[in-house]
Amino acid sequence: MASALINVPAKAKRGDIIEIKTLMSHIMETGYRHTATGEVVPRDIITSFTCRFNGAEIFRADLFPAISANPFITFFTTVTQSGKFEFEWIGDKGFSETASASITVE
Repeated sequence: MASALINVPAKAKRGDIIEIKTLMSHIMETGYRHTATGEVVPRDIITSFTCRFNGAEIFRADLFPAISANPFITFFTTVTQSGKFEFEWIGDKGFSETASASITVE
């Protein structure tokens, strides 16, 4: 079962640049491997990651088979108000996972 680890500061000052870190537990099977009997192991990857802040998209990444298992994504943003970050991972075979974290701006 997939699970997400999110690291967002609980507090920041208005105008601060903050670092957001995400780690999604996922096998990220490329579809290029074969089993011992020669059958192709079907592709099963996360294809996109999106982060929204108070409903507005602030970061998006498209992922491809070359991404390692358990993808770690980190990025920076500027905060001007308190609010909620919403994270979404979409992938093959109907994979969909969400997480959220809040920040207080002083």
